[in-house]
Amino acid sequence: MPVLFVDTIGFLSQLPHQLIDSFSATLEDVAHSDLIIHVRDISHPETLNQKVNVLNVLKKLQLPTHLLDSVIEVHNKIDLIDGYQTTEPNTVAISALQGKGLQNLRSIIEEAVLKITGKQIMTIKVNLTGSQLSWLYKEATVQEVNVLPEEGSANVNVIISNSAYGRYRKLFHV
Repeated sequence: MPVLFVDTIGFLSQLPHQLIDSFSATLEDVAHSDLIIHVRDISHPETLNQKVNVLNVLKKLQLPTHLLDSVIEVHNKIDLIDGYQTTEPNTVAISALQGKGLQNLRSIIEEAVLKITGKQIMTIKVNLTGSQLSWLYKEATVQEVNVLPEEGSANVNVIISNSAYGRYRKLFHV
C-alpha cells in the first residue's frame, strides 16, 4: 500500500513575518492527511512549550476532530535523557540515532493507517489456475506470494479494504 510521508518544516515559535505565508503553505498538506505524527525532541528544554505551540497551530487549521484526536506523539532523543520515563499518555519513545523503539513506532503507524483507511492485512490462499491472483494485484496491495507448487496454489499476503475483500469473497465463492 503506498504511503506518503510529508515532513512540514519545524514549528518555530517566533517566525519572522515574511516567512509566515511560506510556513502556512507547508501546513496545508496536513488538512489532507489520514494521520499526523508529531515528533518531538524530548531532550529540548522547551519541549512542552513546543508541543503546546504545535497543537495550537493544528487547532487553528480547523482540522477534523478525528484527525486531531489520532495524532501519534513521538518522543525522540530518549538516549539523551538518563532514565527517560514519560509522564504523558499515548506517546511512543524512540531514539532515531540508536534505532531504539523504531519497530514499535512502525507497528503503531501501520495499525493506525490500516484502521483509518479501513484496510486489513491478511493471507489469502488462491488457486493459481484461476484469476484470483491477478484480481488481488488489481484490487489490493500484494505484499508477498508464497507458491505451493504441489497444491497448485499460493498463500498471498495482501493489504485489502473490507469492501474489496467482500467483493473477492463473492466473486470467487470463498
